Amino acid sequence: MDQIIEKLDKISGKTLLFGGVYSNLQALEALKHLAEKEQIAPENCICTGDIVGYCAQPEETVQLFKLWGAKSIVGNVEIQLRENAEDCGCDFREGSRCDNFSQLWYPFAQSKLSENSLEFLKTLPNHITFKYADKKVTVVHGSYFNVSEFIYKSTDWEVKKPNFEATKSDVIIAGHCGLPFHHQKKEQLWLNPGVIGMPANDGSPAVWYVILDDSNNSFNFTHKTLEYKYKLTSKLMQNGLLPEEYSRTIITGIWDNTEILPAFESGLQGFGIQL
Repeated sequence: MDQIIEKLDKISGKTLLFGGVYSNLQALEALKHLAEKEQIAPENCICTGDIVGYCAQPEETVQLFKLWGAKSIVGNVEIQLRENAEDCGCDFREGSRCDNFSQLWYPFAQSKLSENSLEFLKTLPNHITFKYADKKVTVVHGSYFNVSEFIYKSTDWEVKKPNFEATKSDVIIAGHCGLPFHHQKKEQLWLNPGVIGMPANDGSPAVWYVILDDSNNSFNFTHKTLEYKYKLTSKLMQNGLLPEEYSRTIITGIWDNTEILPAFESGLQGFGIQL
């Protein structure tokens, strides 16, 4: 399938950035309520992909996202689902715990999604571009070149740099890795708002998002945490079909394993996130 880029021209005013809803209906409900309370229009709410994932309500989550009218690109999960692929395409090491867990949650999600939801996923672009406070912004999932590439704050800038060059962007907004961070070099900014479907391995059940603000025509961003009904999410996941380890992570805020993480990020497990 060809790469589809949705060009939004210029965005102004408060803008909500988030990623990885992961079939977590309760987190999405809380975020939608927050956007409405803050009077952030749906077209100013942008997701970095993976609307579907580890949690128990994939169909309800996609339908609420569609009803809300927020913007999203495709994550690797959406690509695999709409192509009826056999796995999630997360680029987990074969035989790893994450790979084994994906053999439970991915078929579960496949079995729950309606044709209507799959058709909606087919409408999502691979990337979104827009201007914000005179900066060109490109939204990617993993990276511009590879939807499943894990890029973290500790990832060398030389790995990130080609994304700015290929897209001629000042700001890259990315997802996939599950951790919120920002990394700036001179006038270029790599910004990951984090995900709302799972905690950030920081020992808290709260999840992460970002608010952009263009006051005084400057590009301002703030990392924020979101409280939601996480106990209900965890309870719904205990259905005998999904990994119990993920339902525990929803409560504890600690990942079952750190096999996908570089040494720096792995060493921060449970210590909280300072941004």
